[in-house]
Amino acid sequence: MKLTGFLFAAFFASSALFAQTQADPVTVIRAGTLIDGHSDQPLKNRTIVIRGNRIASIGDASAAIPTGAKVIDLGNATVLPGLIDTHTHLFLQGEDEKLGGYDIQLLKFSQSYRAARATVSARRALEQGFTTIRDMETEGAGYGDLGIKQAVNEGWIAGPRIFASTRAISTTGGYPLEGYAPEIMRDLPRGVQLIDGPVEARKAAREQLNNGADWIKVYMTHRSWTDDKGNLVSQPTLTLEEIKAITDEAHGWRHKVACHSYGGEGLQRALDGGCDSIEHGLDITDAQIAQMKRQGTWYVPTLAIYYLDSADPNTEAGKRDKARWSAHEASFKKAMAAGIKIAFGTDVGGFPWKDSIAREFPVMVRLGMTPLEAIRCATQHAAELLDMQGQIGTIAPGAFADIVAVDGDPIAHIDVLQNVQFVMKDGTIYKSAGQWQSQ
Repeated sequence: MKLTGFLFAAFFASSALFAQTQADPVTVIRAGTLIDGHSDQPLKNRTIVIRGNRIASIGDASAAIPTGAKVIDLGNATVLPGLIDTHTHLFLQGEDEKLGGYDIQLLKFSQSYRAARATVSARRALEQGFTTIRDMETEGAGYGDLGIKQAVNEGWIAGPRIFASTRAISTTGGYPLEGYAPEIMRDLPRGVQLIDGPVEARKAAREQLNNGADWIKVYMTHRSWTDDKGNLVSQPTLTLEEIKAITDEAHGWRHKVACHSYGGEGLQRALDGGCDSIEHGLDITDAQIAQMKRQGTWYVPTLAIYYLDSADPNTEAGKRDKARWSAHEASFKKAMAAGIKIAFGTDVGGFPWKDSIAREFPVMVRLGMTPLEAIRCATQHAAELLDMQGQIGTIAPGAFADIVAVDGDPIAHIDVLQNVQFVMKDGTIYKSAGQWQSQ
């Protein structure tokens, strides 16, 4: 009797779920060219059926259109999965150094003002075709990224799917604000949560995870400069014991750790300490490349911000920037040759959100990636880094309906990704050019 009742309840629940699924709105997208995020070649004349917020099926141009479906014909446009940027800063705005630079955000801007600007940044990311981001800490705005994430998820504001890393972690002397009178330094705000010693390191990770962090962000290096031989030097921050305490704690919670690491000893400690992704990785040695390969460590290089935003070459900062770029280019090429797992990231926020986020793509291609490989870094590979493979970064049955389109061929001209003209996230259209009207 109990078994019969259980079977009846199970049948009733599955029937209700089926009815609810059948009642979801159906949208059909006609794609002249489809880059689905996983195939080796673009596909021609495909029909994408979306039920609710998920992709139901993909067929050729002759596929039957479900009765009552809304049809969006994207003509000759190239259709792609929603793009993913795995290194952003919603609470940074690329502030002009002449107007106060980084410091003004912590000393003069209220949290509410910064949150309002972060809301605009989230919308800009979405409108540029980035339907998912991993936000790499709030730069002194506490747990503000979790607030933006909640507002997006509840539909109060438009924005991408957000993986938040909240406050980030560094050590005393390892992050701004800096350079103020010693008498007031103790009372100044900092851009991150500072720790000293493995006990404080573990506690900080626990606090951030307990408050909802999706990732833990750690600064394993701080300043960088050139020595008297022109070599790039990076200041290490956390000790090996400190970073091991953080990764041990995060992995115990089934979360991952991203490590800002320029190079040198700090990057080596990041690898030895079990970091899951190396952010920037300007100067990676051959031995470190081999270790990343063995460990399966991800690489998020953020190339364009160093290549396109250099200081005057006649200044000390300019000499440092030149050394950074030279080392970075070599590191990126070695990582590609070794088959290191590379995910797309830009450090947007370090440059203004009004600039193109997709300017990273042509730099990756100039350094040796094929356009399709670069696109995969921002789709399939980025989804894998976020443990969301099959759900985002792909156009396939069962995936979220995150779909973008460009008027042109990004395989022939990667720059067209800087002008996304159609954006759908979770089955909802947020941007559509005038010629692409639903039927």
